[in-house]
Amino acid sequence: MAVISSSTNQISPANERMYHQSALVGDWKGNWAGNNQAVGFKVVNIRGARAQIEYTHNGHTERGFGEVNGATITYGNVTIGTKDGKNLALVFSAGGGQATATLQKQAPPGSDSNLMGSWGGYSADNGKTASFRVLAIDGKEATVSVTTDGITRQGTGYVYKNVIMFGQSQIATDDGKNGKIIFQVGTKSFMVPVTKYPPADSSSSVDQTA
Repeated sequence: MAVISSSTNQISPANERMYHQSALVGDWKGNWAGNNQAVGFKVVNIRGARAQIEYTHNGHTERGFGEVNGATITYGNVTIGTKDGKNLALVFSAGGGQATATLQKQAPPGSDSNLMGSWGGYSADNGKTASFRVLAIDGKEATVSVTTDGITRQGTGYVYKNVIMFGQSQIATDDGKNGKIIFQVGTKSFMVPVTKYPPADSSSSVDQTA
């Protein structure tokens, strides 16, 4: 069995290769096709043929365990499946009738934000280097560490959409891979293009922003 994430997911490598079951894990929200009422489905984890789920409809939430069958999960009268990991098809079958809904995966709070991680870069235009580490995001606040002109400052920044502002500096990204740091020294502003470093997942991946 392979642990897919830091939660208690246990998805066999064979099932992951064939069905991409880890794509089902997450928080999904959308609307019923007929009446446009809100519906939600959260897959907390998958352990073999069982999935811990939360199913929200008609303003209340049911919690329980669904049955994993290949690329789908069935919970009572509800079956879900996703082909792209972004959109989820939900089918409710009862008494010979069917209702369908399309749900979209919601970004995890903070942990999967495009801004999370370590950024660094150099500007040939002004000769400046800068690095920006986003350690945690909680709503509109971010725990950050910023190094500009050889000075490192740590603290809490303000999050607005794809920008974090902290003191005399800010970082912005459109795609979660490339971005820019703008910082002020005295009365002058400097812009440094930056890229996100890959996550440190082994002892050989040292923190390159230090």
